[in-house]
Amino acid sequence: MSNIKKITLITIIAILLFFQTNIFAFEIEEETDYIWLQEEIENVSANPVNEPNLSSRYAVVMDRNSKEVLFAKNENQRVPMASTTKIMTAIVLLENLGVNNNLTLNTQVEVCKQAGTIGGSRLGLVTGNKITVNDLLYGLMLCSGNDTAIQIAVSIAGSVEEFANLMNKKAEELGLKDSHFVTPHGLDEQEHYTTAYELALIADYALNIDKIAEVVRTKTYTVNINGNSKTINNTNELLGYLNGVNGVKTGFTNGAGRCLVTSVNRNGFNIITVVLGADTKKIRTRDSISLIEYTYSNYELINLEKIIDEKFNEWCRINKKRVNVYKGKKNNVEVKLEDYKHKIYPIKKDNIQNINVEFKDIQMNFEAPININTKVGELILRVSDKEIMNIGILTGENIERKDIKDYILECLSNIMK
Repeated sequence: MSNIKKITLITIIAILLFFQTNIFAFEIEEETDYIWLQEEIENVSANPVNEPNLSSRYAVVMDRNSKEVLFAKNENQRVPMASTTKIMTAIVLLENLGVNNNLTLNTQVEVCKQAGTIGGSRLGLVTGNKITVNDLLYGLMLCSGNDTAIQIAVSIAGSVEEFANLMNKKAEELGLKDSHFVTPHGLDEQEHYTTAYELALIADYALNIDKIAEVVRTKTYTVNINGNSKTINNTNELLGYLNGVNGVKTGFTNGAGRCLVTSVNRNGFNIITVVLGADTKKIRTRDSISLIEYTYSNYELINLEKIIDEKFNEWCRINKKRVNVYKGKKNNVEVKLEDYKHKIYPIKKDNIQNINVEFKDIQMNFEAPININTKVGELILRVSDKEIMNIGILTGENIERKDIKDYILECLSNIMK
């Protein structure tokens, strides 16, 4: 090999190594094999399992109503999450419109050089292009544009670094302990990470924002760049093909592997599934389908409010007159349950017969005065040995202490009997 060829080869290798994170970390979506996808959906649906066997390294299924984890695999491990990062980017965008800036969704912005030259998956922005914030959002969440992510960051906060600070501030507000953001797009960075569980929480929060829910359930959309129309497609292969899927976001880098966050609603049973660290797109798709079908095959939403009310009313019929008040203007006190969150709750079908309610630490005797919401005891709801809820039993009224007048009237009443 000639010296010139050697120098050229070494130069190419050096350039590739230098730009490794930007070249090989692109989220380039493979074409979806929809024939395979349909066969996979039919196969998983026809062969329900009691426990998913996943190839993805990290996964979680979360019920959106109760935030209960229904399945988990390494769900608390800190890992890179690629373009699923953009779920948080969308949150920060929408919550900071008009905050220290004059932006609305309809505002047209000029694309900066940093956005126009970023690599990876792109909407196709060029430095100096004009585009609305609304179209940036669709480009971010549908075709996973790294260029749109950079432009959103610069438009909202002035720089990527300041936008990342807003992302981390939001993570702190959400109580996330194992998530940290360096970029708005998710290309691999050492200090850019989350967990499968916390990513599910982020997605759940995002879907409560109407605009994000609208965007991520959109299959195709036409944006306008510099006066030219461009139709873009959602990279989420399950959207429109698997029953109930209504979002959320795909992702891929070398460090993160193939990633998919999916939101599903079937008859009011809302779940979020997260798979991270899949080796191929087909694996992430298969694992996501498996998690979704496993959940709906094995879990059922149970009306716990009905069960709790029936048990509490039965307890009251027996014990209401036994909650005594000494030296009070009333001898007994009305009782009630404190407010509780999970009135509808997902329970494994083979565990429904193991729902139990018990009453604990009941105090039957009080001395007046008594304030409303004084704790009388607890109602405990368990499924098998797992405690699902601990609900306080409280006094439902104020009862004043008797005064001398009350004692005189009581004596007269007894005399007159």
